[in-house]
Amino acid sequence: MNRESFRPLFDRLIPLAARWVEVWEEHILRAGVPLTDEEHAAARKLGVRDPARVRLFCLAAVPQPVDRGLKATAAAIRFLTPATRGLALRYGIFVRRDCWRDRSLITHELVHTAQYERLGGIEPFLRQYLWECLINGYLQAPLEQEAILTTASLSAENAALESVS
Repeated sequence: MNRESFRPLFDRLIPLAARWVEVWEEHILRAGVPLTDEEHAAARKLGVRDPARVRLFCLAAVPQPVDRGLKATAAAIRFLTPATRGLALRYGIFVRRDCWRDRSLITHELVHTAQYERLGGIEPFLRQYLWECLINGYLQAPLEQEAILTTASLSAENAALESVS
């Protein structure tokens, strides 16, 4: 099956994926912890409009969707694997326990939070991000590349500032 022939199924899965994100985001916003002052400042610098809403939630592993179609789609684009260290669900961010408070991981996920805001919310973000992952591959997807490159740039900037201090 070529990627374009996958489009109708993809379009049917997006509302299911959006609902999965909404449910988990609500849980994280209730049970998670706010950003530290340093993380809040980084969020602002990264363009997150409302960093006070962001919550982090620590888990042993990022959960998988129960829906078989969503699970199969995630597997097809190599998304939400056992290696997943964190996941931004708009303002709710999962962080795997062994990566808790990892500065670069949280920065990376905050870039995705800013993307959710910029693109107009959960469904528009998922529609663009997941399609890019499908078409280009997870690591080559433009929104993922933005998060990778922005995180690297901010990390280098922080390292330079720390070496001067």
